[in-house]
Amino acid sequence: MESQAEKSRQRMTSMANQPDNPHLPGSTIGMVGGGQLGRMFAVAAAAMGYRVVIFTDAENSPASHVADQTVVGELNDHDAIDRFANQCDVITLEFENIPAATIARCREFAPTYPSASVLETAQDRLIEKTTFQEAGLPVTPFRKVHDAPSMIAAGDEMGWPLIIKTARSGYDGKGQHRIESAGDADQVDWATTNRWIAEKCIAFDKEVSVIVARTPDGRCESFPIFENTHSNHILDISVAPAELTESLSQRARQIAVSAAETIDLIGLLCVEFFVSGEHVLINEVAPRPHNSGHLTIEGCETSQFEQHVRAVCNLPLGSTQQRTATAAMANLLGNLWTADGQAPDWTAALTDPGVSLHLYGKSQARPARKMGHLTITGNDTESVIQRLSEARSRLQRKPKSSASTRI
Repeated sequence: MESQAEKSRQRMTSMANQPDNPHLPGSTIGMVGGGQLGRMFAVAAAAMGYRVVIFTDAENSPASHVADQTVVGELNDHDAIDRFANQCDVITLEFENIPAATIARCREFAPTYPSASVLETAQDRLIEKTTFQEAGLPVTPFRKVHDAPSMIAAGDEMGWPLIIKTARSGYDGKGQHRIESAGDADQVDWATTNRWIAEKCIAFDKEVSVIVARTPDGRCESFPIFENTHSNHILDISVAPAELTESLSQRARQIAVSAAETIDLIGLLCVEFFVSGEHVLINEVAPRPHNSGHLTIEGCETSQFEQHVRAVCNLPLGSTQQRTATAAMANLLGNLWTADGQAPDWTAALTDPGVSLHLYGKSQARPARKMGHLTITGNDTESVIQRLSEARSRLQRKPKSSASTRI
């Protein structure tokens, strides 16, 4: 008797002869990852009539609250992968730190986007930067380093200061060090890994990001450019459109599309740029929806999450036009919760009727943990940012005063 995996492989072989067939509403989409990006994807997919099955290694994950079904298991567990993938007509993912072998195994059951090869590129900053550099795309100057002497040689060649990052893993500033001079080499714990990347510290004017959607048959659409500000290495506020010249905006969007084509990305790709004068340099990429794109839910005719659904299902891509002149998003971190776990004052923030609240369903608030976001739209950038900032500031509850003691 044929195994289920063998039947699935035969089905995939048959499907390979019809690669452009769309997966229509009513189909089942598999999502690897159960965090907030998977949650918002599942909401968008359900609105379009799809079923969503989540595969996650965590119980009670944010995405599981809104999905049709959840498979919980280690992401490298073959039995768990097979139980998940066997239910799906098409599979995608919400974060890039997934074993590439897991995605390759999913591909034995259903079309899986992005591919394992895309993950292998995006999971290693050295491979990623080298790939784009060889394709002629502008990247921040970099060198491979593995210890203090190699770092010092890179600094002497490219100039100080340097940003030293682990080649693999790390996000929101984790695994990164700013090294001012050769004398600071001992700030890096070189023993943790032998793969580090040294990047020239760029004197940039601003940081922006571009999200590109690409379908299996090669159609692309890019969203307006998001201008991003960070606090403690974590995205704080994103505004669209970024304040850039028209030529620079077009250049950034063209580079983002070229980056997606270079790695044969299917789904979504976020390209983060440094803007320096009339130049844009690729900083990092993420083959998935991105934090900076959350403002598209209210801000654009098609959200990044609906576009993700459309892209992996090979449907016509939606319009990326903004609904208003300006849209903005502010992250809500666990720092807004009180030490005893009291939630922020949601009512105070929503006294502005133009503010939209998105919470991720995470059970425990921790400092620097992304718990949700606020968005707002309008026609005046300065006013939009001010209203957004004021709404977030109203969330912070004042400490309870100590009760007075009667004598």
